[in-house]
Amino acid sequence: MVINMNTLKIKPNVLVADDEEGIRFTFDRFLSNGGYQVTSAKNFEEALGHITNGSDFDVIFVDIILDGGSGIDILKEIRDKGIKSPVIMITGYPNIETASEAVRLGAFDYIPKPVQKETLMHVTSMALQYKKLNDEKEKYRANIEAIYRNIKDAIVMVDSGLSVLEVNDAASNICGLNRKDIGKHFGFIEKHCNGKCLEAVSAAISKKAPVEVYRLECHPKDNARQVVSVATSPLLNTQGIPYGAIMVVRDDTRISNLEIDLKERQQFHNLIGKSEKMQEVYSLIEMLADTHTTVLITGESGTGKELVAEALHYRSNRSSGPLVKVNCSALAENLLESELFGHVRGAFTGAIKDKIGRFEKANGGTIFLDEIGDISPRIQVGLLRVLQEKEFERVGDSTMVKIDVRVVTATNQDLYKKVRAGVFREDLYYRLHVINLNIPSLGERREDIPLLVEHFINKFNRGFNKDIKGVSDDVQKIFMEYPWPGNVRELEHALEHAFILCRQPVITIDHLPKEFKLFVKGKEDLPAEEESTEIEKIRQVLKKTSGNKAEAARLLGVSRRTLYRKIEDYKITMEEK
Repeated sequence: MVINMNTLKIKPNVLVADDEEGIRFTFDRFLSNGGYQVTSAKNFEEALGHITNGSDFDVIFVDIILDGGSGIDILKEIRDKGIKSPVIMITGYPNIETASEAVRLGAFDYIPKPVQKETLMHVTSMALQYKKLNDEKEKYRANIEAIYRNIKDAIVMVDSGLSVLEVNDAASNICGLNRKDIGKHFGFIEKHCNGKCLEAVSAAISKKAPVEVYRLECHPKDNARQVVSVATSPLLNTQGIPYGAIMVVRDDTRISNLEIDLKERQQFHNLIGKSEKMQEVYSLIEMLADTHTTVLITGESGTGKELVAEALHYRSNRSSGPLVKVNCSALAENLLESELFGHVRGAFTGAIKDKIGRFEKANGGTIFLDEIGDISPRIQVGLLRVLQEKEFERVGDSTMVKIDVRVVTATNQDLYKKVRAGVFREDLYYRLHVINLNIPSLGERREDIPLLVEHFINKFNRGFNKDIKGVSDDVQKIFMEYPWPGNVRELEHALEHAFILCRQPVITIDHLPKEFKLFVKGKEDLPAEEESTEIEKIRQVLKKTSGNKAEAARLLGVSRRTLYRKIEDYKITMEEK
């Protein structure tokens, strides 16, 4: 026997629940003749049994008043069980209240008694079309949800008002969003990346074009470093009008970490250097960026302490807040107190109006106090109070001002030595010295000098509108041997001086400041015997101290940094030591 599947049709299944036999008979006759398969129920219990035993009905007719119960209760049961079949209520006394209640509870329509064939067949046909469309929609939704579940990237869909329409499971791990956030405004729940995702979604809608953000660093609640790439695209109707947007977020954290591990970074924020010491600085900045801990940046003048403070701020979750800088050594005590904490009108001579201090201006962000070792005892007391209580008083006022500010300080002095000398408060020292981030001198990271030279040449080429290619080999050799008491700042100024004088593609010794020419002359004038004697003396002292450079420097009467430089200049190897 051959079955032709094209001619095989499955009859739509209809349930009719009514306690009047004549009504059931009429429905059965009209619908059966119309090509429907009809199941009848004569009371509440029988109808409920058909519905709850798993029977699949395409359309359900239920009388509002049934023997043993109410058709409204049947309707509620259908909806509670998530059955998607359209329900049509049968009523002998149709009125607005009955119809409104039925529709409110999810009825597709209602049909009055006595039943007219044309009306019955029309409403049944419309209900089937509705079910077909609804089934297609549910199938489409199920397919979309299956795709959403299996995609490892976070997917977030919003409407034109930026309310969340849909999120997938991956969004919980990557963005911290879940289905409970559906219906909420995206701007109120998206906090991990300082509003960058919100900006991208808004831009996609307003520009009617895709917007991408590559390698965005965001900060989940656990403060773990997370790097993501964001792609947004507008949802446009047939007229090209946006009705929302979809955002896909890919977690690139692992790739970013691998890149950091496998390849030395030559630049971090505005800091330049690939040396091991600078890699340690970069790593420490990353670890400290999202903590609220006070940081003390130490290092010689010109090493880039201010750049480190900027990196700490702009890599943190406070980057959208202000970064306020104060040079504590540039102002007298009274002026510095007013500058830091502000004052009220009449607080002192010349205070003609209220003034907001730098701490208040930095609220929600970071304040950078440079040359912290130069502040007076009175300012030290005020600063200690801010660090301990997160509050202060304006000069001339007794009202407390509460603030949320991260404090980053810097100095090129030995603060502990000042504590021992009694000129710097010990309690403040320990408050500032929670984390000490020491910046190496240029002499301690000479392998970074070529990178810095290249960086400054590019910078000055733009500034002076020149096309200088680089420095000569002689200049490079001088730079690698020079002691750099002024560190990176001195190197920058030396190259700026050279740019002003240079009229050719390459910078030579003639273009350098006189300090470098004197340095070259001094090395040339050093007698060979004197150099040999000094080398031998260093060797003997290193041998005596078993290679302990700190002890050797003390015995030689020079600083440890000077000893390191001489060991490098004279090329004294470990074997020689």
